Amino acid sequence: MKCLVDRGVSIGDCCSLKDLRVIIPVGGRATRLLPLSVETSKACLRLLNRPLVEFSLLSLASQGVRNIIFGVKGYTNYRNLYDYFESGYGFSARYNIKPRLHIKYQPNVADLGSADSTSINMEYYDLKNTVFVVQSDNIFEVNLKHLMDFHKEKNAALTIVLRKVDNVEGLGLADIDKDGRINKFVEKPSLNDAPSNLANTGLYVVSPKVRKIFKEKDVQQIIKTKNRLDFGYDFIPYVIQSGHPVYGYNIKGSWFDVGTPKNYLDAMKSLLHNRALMQNDFGEHLHSDQNCLVWVQSESSDSGKCSEQILQKIKQKKIHVNGAVMIGRHCQIDDGATLTDCCIDNFTRIGRNAVITNSAVMDMTVIGDYAEVTNSILGRHVTVYSSQERVTKIFDESVVADDVIVEEGSFLCASKVYPHQKIKGEFLNKVLI
Repeated sequence: MKCLVDRGVSIGDCCSLKDLRVIIPVGGRATRLLPLSVETSKACLRLLNRPLVEFSLLSLASQGVRNIIFGVKGYTNYRNLYDYFESGYGFSARYNIKPRLHIKYQPNVADLGSADSTSINMEYYDLKNTVFVVQSDNIFEVNLKHLMDFHKEKNAALTIVLRKVDNVEGLGLADIDKDGRINKFVEKPSLNDAPSNLANTGLYVVSPKVRKIFKEKDVQQIIKTKNRLDFGYDFIPYVIQSGHPVYGYNIKGSWFDVGTPKNYLDAMKSLLHNRALMQNDFGEHLHSDQNCLVWVQSESSDSGKCSEQILQKIKQKKIHVNGAVMIGRHCQIDDGATLTDCCIDNFTRIGRNAVITNSAVMDMTVIGDYAEVTNSILGRHVTVYSSQERVTKIFDESVVADDVIVEEGSFLCASKVYPHQKIKGEFLNKVLI
C-alpha cells in the first residue's frame, strides 16, 4: 500500500518495516542547548518551524515505520512530547500517514542514561524483535532496509551507524576491521587518542539478545558504580570487550547532531540549502532566483495574504534576501529588512532595516527597527527593542531563551539569556539568569 506524507510526498512501501519498534530516548536537561532547553524538551525545540524530533519521525515514517516509543525521563520531556504528539493520531493526520503512526511512552521510571532507557522499554513492552534506537537531537538520512539487512547478515548483537567526519571533537569514535566489526570504541576521546574519524551517529540496531546482556552482572555493576548506563560511555565498550559482535554501518548521507547552538545553526543552514528536502517538506510559496531561495509558508487564505505580501516585497526589492530563507505563517516584515540564511517562525515581526544573518528567530518574536541579529538563536515570544539612534546588536552565537525583553541599544556577544527576563546593557560572554 502506498502512503503519502505532506503535500503528496511518497513514503514508499509501508509494510516492509511496519513491525519495527523504534525507541527514541529523551532524558536529561540538554545542558549543551541551555538556556533554550530550560523549559522545553530538546526533542521539541523548534528547528525550521517544527519540533526537532519531527525530522526523525518523518524520515522513519517515510520508510514504513509505524511504531515509536519515546523513552522520556522527567516532567518537561514527557509534558512537551505527549502534549504535542499524544498517541500519534494528530501527527499522522497532519502528514497523511496511512496506516497511522503509533506512539507510546516510557513508563514512569527514571532511567540512568540512553542505554538504560532502551533496556527499560524493551522489558516493559516485551520487545522480542530487533529494535532501532534514535537520539532525539539527530537529523539523519539512512536507508533502514539496507541497514537491517546488514545487521541480519552480520548476526550482530549491536550495529552502530557511523559516518566519516572532518572534525572528531566531542564525538564517539569507532575503529573497525575490513569486515565492519568494531574492535574499539571511545566516547569523546582527546584528539591524540582518536582511533579513527568514524563517528557514532547515535543510531543503533539492537538485537533481542541484548535484553540478556542488559541483565548481566557486569552491566548491573556499571549501573551501581557509575549510577549511569549510557550507550557511548558505558554499554558499547562493554559489549565489545565482552566479545559480542558489534558492527559499524557507514552512511554517506546527511547527519546532524543538533546538540549545541553552533550545530543547531549549521544544521539549519545546511537544511535550508538542501533544495530537494525543503521543497518537499516546507511549503509551496517559493521564490527563487540566482541569489536566493525563499519559502514563505501558509496554510489558509489568511496566512496566504501575508505570504503574498512578503513575496511581493521581495520581488520589488523592498525586502532584501540572500542565500536561503524560510519565513513562517502570518509574519510581518517591514521595508528595508535584510534576511540572509535564516529562519523566521510564525507570527514574527521584523522591523524596518533590521538585519538577520545566519540566525533562527522563533515564533511570536518581535525584532525592532535597525536591529542586527547574526549567528544567534532567539527563542519564542522574545522582544528586541531597537531604533536607528540606539541599535541593538545580538551576535556570535548568542542564545536568547523564551519570553525575554532586550532593551533598546543593548549589545550581546556570545552570551546566553535565560527565560522571562528584561535585560539592558552590553554583555560579552555572559550568562544571564
